[in-house]
Amino acid sequence: MGFFDKLKTSLNKTKTSIDDKINNVFSNFRKVDEELLEELEEALIMSDIGMETSVKIINNLRNRIKKEKIEDEENVKNALRQEMQKMLDEMDNKLNLDSTPSVILVIGVNGVRKNYFNRQNSK
Repeated sequence: MGFFDKLKTSLNKTKTSIDDKINNVFSNFRKVDEELLEELEEALIMSDIGMETSVKIINNLRNRIKKEKIEDEENVKNALRQEMQKMLDEMDNKLNLDSTPSVILVIGVNGVRKNYFNRQNSK
């Protein structure tokens, strides 16, 4: 299995984990309220999205629910998905390697094969 296949597999596991946690939150709630938003925030944090990012996503979602008067579970899920996508779209994802030497810092949770890149380049 090549590097990109392993990366795809790891990312798919992460996606599935996030989906499971969020779907679990929605399975326990029938009403869009503050408690639902708190549980969604906790699910995002527990999915290693990070505290600051999770809080920002939920605050944006909270404002959107109030502004658009969202009361339906499926519409909340769609709004959550869109808020997460918006955060990804806002990020500067350009890798600038014009200077030498260049240093790439790889950060991630255990089990995501962070050292694979280093081993491939050291051969």
